[in-house]
Amino acid sequence: MNALGTHRPPRHLRAFLVLATVASVALPLASCEAAGRATVQPHAPTAEERTHYPWLPATARVRALEETFAPPEGYARVPVEAGSFGAWLRGLPLRPEGTPVRDYQGGTVLAASDARLAAVAELDVGGVNLQQCADSILRLHAEWRWASGHPERIAYHFTSGHLAAWPRYSAGERARVSGAKVTWVPGSAAADASRAAFRNYLDLLFTYAGTLSLQAEGARVTGEPRPGDFFVLGGSPGHTVLVLDVATNAKGERVALMGQGFTPAQDFHVLSGKDGPWFPLGGDSVTTPFWVSFPRASLRRLPSP
Repeated sequence: MNALGTHRPPRHLRAFLVLATVASVALPLASCEAAGRATVQPHAPTAEERTHYPWLPATARVRALEETFAPPEGYARVPVEAGSFGAWLRGLPLRPEGTPVRDYQGGTVLAASDARLAAVAELDVGGVNLQQCADSILRLHAEWRWASGHPERIAYHFTSGHLAAWPRYSAGERARVSGAKVTWVPGSAAADASRAAFRNYLDLLFTYAGTLSLQAEGARVTGEPRPGDFFVLGGSPGHTVLVLDVATNAKGERVALMGQGFTPAQDFHVLSGKDGPWFPLGGDSVTTPFWVSFPRASLRRLPSP
């Protein structure tokens, strides 16, 4: 943990410190129908999709999360507010079936055939070891605010508690870090509100944010989970998974699609458990393949819009 309390070691040591993927016994792959997956032909992003998900390259071949994962038999997706983070996540573009998870250097982290992998999001990870688990959730939430026309609301905290606001960064202010102190210095750079500058802002955020700051950023959820919530166990290391979608049946039982980034920085991906990609939410905790169980009390929600 560095002077700001971030979960990352200094940049020059990151290449040598890689959190090992938790080993698990391989699970048999379920059929597409049993796993709640539909066969969807990928397509070039439409103009509307590139507006909602502006990082998409024109050459990508994508399929929407909602089209790819049908709820289990007897379940229906819970209602979400139009324009909400949860509604936006339902359209999250995924890469074609059979895509592995790759890290920031292009190496394969999870084979496409891994039973713990349901799908890979079409989301760039960058060329450095920054966009890990908490960062992936911050990235998606910030992208939703950008696409929703609320760039002025893009602001998140470093682990030290200092606020990193996109409007300040785009105006040319830069963070000067000295020990545990952060000072924003006006006029450090030319004003720039471009997508390239936004991506640089995100890398700054990822450097000094982590599971501890994300845990503090979100409000504790006492009601039922909804799309866009996340389970988080802050620490060094810690971990977090994003609730991508929720479905319920006539008995009120709920299941959720879960997604994660991980260490080293790697593609954000949809998880699969022993019964497929929909994880039951009825107990006191949720168990995902790569970490200890997340207690219900670890559920958080970021503010809207």
